[in-house]
Amino acid sequence: MNPLHWLGLLLLAVIAGAVVPFQSAINANLGRGLGHPLWATLASLLVSIAVLLPIILMLRLPLPSLGFISKAPLWMWAGGAFGVCFISLALVLLPRLGASGFIALALAGQVIASLVLDHFGWFGLMERQLTPPRLLGAILLIAGVGLIQFGGSAAKALATSH
Repeated sequence: MNPLHWLGLLLLAVIAGAVVPFQSAINANLGRGLGHPLWATLASLLVSIAVLLPIILMLRLPLPSLGFISKAPLWMWAGGAFGVCFISLALVLLPRLGASGFIALALAGQVIASLVLDHFGWFGLMERQLTPPRLLGAILLIAGVGLIQFGGSAAKALATSH
């Protein structure tokens, strides 16, 4: 893969991460307006279908294989449940933790879970051993999460104690 292509993929991954706090903040407001976070979760998923279905039709994608659908292991269908879990928890927690706090803590969970998934090669992923440098990188990221979440309150506490 040429470096420009690789850079494009990295940029797309950053964009994918950047939309998450916007989605969470918007959905939190939607949840307040609709009266419950689960209504906002449902609305978010329905909008997802409304956006995705015309794209699928426009691209004239062939229908999925019924043979695969009938034989696929149950774990392959869990992605939707995990999506509901993330959206619902974001709706509840983001107003309490703030956008940076929630996203930082969610990122910590993603880093830990992804290291485990990679290490064991679960769900068809290529195995990537948990090496000391990868573990150190995760520890540094999680330390950054702590600074993002608690750095402001620690600075305030120091300022008020003087």
